[in-house]
Amino acid sequence: MTADLTPERCTWCGAAVDRDDGYRVREDPGARSAVFCRLEHVVPWAMRDPRWEAGDPEAAPVVEEVLDTCTRCDQPLTDVRVTLVRHRAEHRIPDAFCSVDHMAAWANAGGRYARRA
Repeated sequence: MTADLTPERCTWCGAAVDRDDGYRVREDPGARSAVFCRLEHVVPWAMRDPRWEAGDPEAAPVVEEVLDTCTRCDQPLTDVRVTLVRHRAEHRIPDAFCSVDHMAAWANAGGRYARRA
């Protein structure tokens, strides 16, 4: 029971990340995962040979939307994908990518709320 109360640690900086805050990234297949306290931490993590944590292959991200295209390039996703879920209180805001590189480029550009030209 105490495991639920213990915050996860940011994969990049080591800061505590509460269950209802931060970003969770999962690569499928393989169920590798990472946790970030800030979206900006995705960029240096991806640039420096990403270090993944082992994940539970049975535990999929809890999202209600079906994500079938890459958020960055709009190409259809295959079985290989990277899912980033923003935890904001009880809300879960998902985005999916065809690669870590596309996720990092999207994050570097400002993520979901980047200004569009």
